[in-house]
Amino acid sequence: MASKIIHCGVAIVTLADGEALQEHCAANCIAIRHDDAGWWTCFIDGSGEIDCYDEPYPSRDQATWAAKAAAEFGL
Repeated sequence: MASKIIHCGVAIVTLADGEALQEHCAANCIAIRHDDAGWWTCFIDGSGEIDCYDEPYPSRDQATWAAKAAAEFGL
């Protein structure tokens, strides 16, 4: 089940395995998703376009810290 926190007014959603990003995230949201490569930090802009960092983080905590830092800078 997806979990959601609000940091600096920005929603950060951590998805469970198999959950669809579009199903749980809205515009101007940050999503954290996991696959075999690691933990991805993804950004959904105001028009719904999705962009992720080039490389995944090795842990969920690192991806969350990166998402919080991005929220502090306004995405």
